[in-house]
Parts: sequence; C-alpha cells; structure tokens
Amino acid sequence: MFLSVLVVLTVLVILVVLVILVVLVILVVLVVLIILIILVVLAILVILVILVILAVLIVLVVLIIIVHEKILLKFITSIVLPCFEKLYMKNFLGGHNVLLIQNGTVFTMEKNEVSHTDLLIDKGKIIQISKNISPTERMRIIDASGLFVYPGFIDAHSHIGISEERKSSQGDESNEGTNPITPCIRAIDAINPMDSAFHNALAVGITGVMVGPGSSNPIGGQFAFIKTYGRRIDDMVVLAPCAMKLAFGENPMTNYGTNGNIPSSRMGIASLIREEFTLAKQYFSNANQTNGEFCMECYRELFAGEIPIKAHVHRADDIFTAMRIAKEFGLGLTLDHCTEGHLIAEEIAESGYPAIVGPSLASRSKDEVRFLDFKTPGILQKAGVLVALTTDHPVSRIQYLPLCAGLAVKEGMSKWGALRAITIDAARICRVDHRVGSLKEGKDADIVIYSGDPLEIASSVKFTIVGGEIAWQASSSEQ
Repeated sequence: MFLSVLVVLTVLVILVVLVILVVLVILVVLVVLIILIILVVLAILVILVILVILAVLIVLVVLIIIVHEKILLKFITSIVLPCFEKLYMKNFLGGHNVLLIQNGTVFTMEKNEVSHTDLLIDKGKIIQISKNISPTERMRIIDASGLFVYPGFIDAHSHIGISEERKSSQGDESNEGTNPITPCIRAIDAINPMDSAFHNALAVGITGVMVGPGSSNPIGGQFAFIKTYGRRIDDMVVLAPCAMKLAFGENPMTNYGTNGNIPSSRMGIASLIREEFTLAKQYFSNANQTNGEFCMECYRELFAGEIPIKAHVHRADDIFTAMRIAKEFGLGLTLDHCTEGHLIAEEIAESGYPAIVGPSLASRSKDEVRFLDFKTPGILQKAGVLVALTTDHPVSRIQYLPLCAGLAVKEGMSKWGALRAITIDAARICRVDHRVGSLKEGKDADIVIYSGDPLEIASSVKFTIVGGEIAWQASSSEQ
C-alpha cells in the first residue's frame, strides 16, 4: 500500500516538473520572439530615418541647384567638361578628332581655281571650307601659311600590296597564272597593308589607289579602290569590286602560249574573252535563273554597268580590240597604259573611253612599249580624252607619281590637266569621285599639304591626311 502511494507521488512530481519545464520553454520562446520583433521594428525605423535624411538632402541639393544654377553651370562647362574632354581625347581618341587647316593656298580641284581659305574636318569628312574659321580648344590646328593644300593624290592603276617591295616567293601575288580566265579572284584577298610601299605613297601625298591583279590572264579578276592608310584591308576599301581586269597583247601570250596552252596569239585572247562574255550575257538574260553560279555572278556588276572593264593595252591594235569588245557587249571600259594612245588620240576621244596612262617612267622593256613617251597623256587630254596617270607600281615606284605628272607637263600637258590626272579626273575614272578626288564639303578628308608645287621635284610633303587623320607628317627637321 505504501509503495503504491510512493509511486503515485513520484509520478505526480515528475509531471509537475515537466509542466514547469514546458512553461519555461514557452516563456523563453516568447521572450526571443518579442526581442526579434523589437529589433525588426528598430531596423525599419532606422531605414525610414535614413530615407527621410536622403530625401531632405536631395531637396536641399535641388534647391541649391535652382538658387545657384548659373554658378554650377559655369563650373561644369568651364572646369569639369574641358577636363573630361582632354582626358577622353588623350586616352581614347588618341588626339583631337576635329582638325582645322588654316591660311593655306587651297587647290580644291572642283575648278581650276586657287583660293586662300580654311578647311574644317570632323569625323573624317570635310565639313566647312571658308575663310577665317574660328578655332576652339577642341580643334587640332595646322597652320598652312605659305603652304599648298591639295586633295590626296590618286594612282588609278597599281599593284601595291600585291606585288610587294622586298618580296620573296610569298610577296608576289599579282597573277593567278594557272588559268587564263579568272574573273573570281579578288584583289582584296591578296593586298598586304604592311607593304612598305604604302608608307612611300603617303610620303608623297597619295591617299587612294586602284589595286588589282596583273596582266598574265586575258580575264584577270577584280580590282579594288582603297585608301593607302590602315592595317586591315576591309577598313581601307572605298569600292570593291571597282573594275574587271582584262589583258591584251604580249603578257597573256607569253604566259600561256609558250607552254602550249591558249592563248598564243592576240586572236586567241579576244576569242577567250568573247566566249566568256557571251556565256555571261546568256546567264544574265535568263529570267528564270535561280541558282547562282559563282564565276558568272562575278560579272554581275560589270554587266549591270556599275563597274568597267579595266583593259591592259599598249599597242594601238590592242586598244582598238578592247574598244571593239566593250562596244559589242555594251560594257564600260578604261584603257590602262594606253602607250600608243597618242597615235590614235582622235579615235579614242570619239569612243568616249577614258585612258589611264603609264608607267611612262619605266623602260621600253618589250616590243609593245617601243613608243612609250611622256607626251602621250597631254596629247590625249588635248584631244578630249579623260586622262589619269599611273606608275603601275612596282613597274615604276609609286612615290614617283607626282614626278610623272611634272614630266607630263614638261612634255606638253597643262599643269591643271596634270593635277586633275592625279586627283579629280583619276577619281572620276575610278568611279569614286563622290568621295575623293577634290576638296569639297561632305567628301572624305583626304588631303596633302605641300611646301610648294608638287609637280616640282624640290617640293616636299608636310602633312598627308587620310580620313581626317594625319597619316604622315614631315619630321621636325623637315618642317
């Protein structure tokens, strides 16, 4: 009996203790929750206080701006912005992005006129030509007092970058001599902008060149008109393709005829060209043509009249053959080299086809150039032919283009005519005169500044500007 009572009492004590423990745990949990709630409320209050303070500060700043607007604007425009502009232009633009050429004797080549004026350049374009343009701190200024300002010169037929200076077996890419018909090859795939001849071109003010394959093939491929300043050919291109190369005369005959392949004669050259052009004409006349053929598509711009044939011709009979084929197929044409052009000047003028004359500074190294003469461009121009000059680099070096123009003047070409033949007339023949070839508002800022007459051998270049950038500058000792 006693044991039963003791057991009951023990159980009751344990239950009481457990109840007390549970109550204590519940109390502790409630206290912790209350503390957490208090902390959250305090945090919310602190955030609200901070937001109120920030709002007050914003209101104060706005009030200060409103009250002191003129002082603040003056501080920003006179101190903050100029400092930022100088820092940005120095570190990101590499210099001034606006160029002002002042006080120069300017030959715009839009007309045969000279003016004393200023040129303002921005974002690679000529944006203003007028007297007394006011400079700003943002501009880089070239004082051209006593200097002569011209459009960048143009060599309308060249192999610069394709047939490289200091070339090895890997430096001559001018001809694909394995097939007489290669319309698909493109100059831009072979031009090496690292060719040192580009530096030589810039040093005499040549800013644009038409570059393409050589004359081994009757149909040689696609030319490109490019700037002479840059490291990536895609960024240097102005127009590509700009012409389709054909070659007549000795070069295709000796390249193929001596190994037993066609062509071995002038008749074979003309026959291959006619056959190919007939196929192209049929291809483009097919209104149901859906599957483009790569090599035929290479003629599309030519047959659409967008680009001309660029015909390598020296002898008079080759000139007439090129003209004959162009007329048969209704195609544009430029007569490149045109060595015997002075013998048939009236006929060329009547045809309306332009001539790119040169390299007159080269030797008479083969039979078809035995009448090579600096009189040719002047005679053609006086007959009414649109004429450009070429060095045919590397046949004669590209830096001798102004010299060739001067020698043409010596042999009867007018001074203005010679200047046009390496500027605006060259640009017209190359079909890029909407961008280069003259100094005109809206055109590319391709400019050369000379110490004197560029057709005089003693004159030197002070600045060559391509796309608004100073691409070549005379050393301080030469200034």
